[in-house]
Amino acid sequence: MVSREQKRAAKQKKLQLLRSITNSLAHDNASIILDASNYIKDLKQRVEKLNQDVATAASFTSQNFPTIRVEEQENDFLIKVFTARNCQGLLVFILEAFEELGLEVLQARVSTSDSFLLEAIATRENKEADDHIDDQVVKQVVLQGIQKWIEVSEQE
Repeated sequence: MVSREQKRAAKQKKLQLLRSITNSLAHDNASIILDASNYIKDLKQRVEKLNQDVATAASFTSQNFPTIRVEEQENDFLIKVFTARNCQGLLVFILEAFEELGLEVLQARVSTSDSFLLEAIATRENKEADDHIDDQVVKQVVLQGIQKWIEVSEQE
């Protein structure tokens, strides 16, 4: 038969293990259990967020994630963004990304009927600036604009 002391020691050992797993600073049993409960709630929220991220990533398979092509032409950039589905509001986020980089759109053609297609010619607003902007930098900024659009779309 297990004595009360052995049961008590086993209980204390389990509580200390729970305390260390949850990074609890509490000393009394009730507070340790409360901290563990809050820790579990936090983990559940993280799992939900990760599941949403996975669902979003799955909705953007390689077929319908925007393809981006950027070509450097002397001082200008030819930027093409295409996706097989209509992405309402995406244009705004891409143009904001251009603005953040200091690009001025000289000419653009956009189609958003059944798909999304943007063909733009952009140039640096400040051509005397020393910052080196190449096609890879522009592509990265467009990707960041698309990512912001995805995050905002998820929240709606």
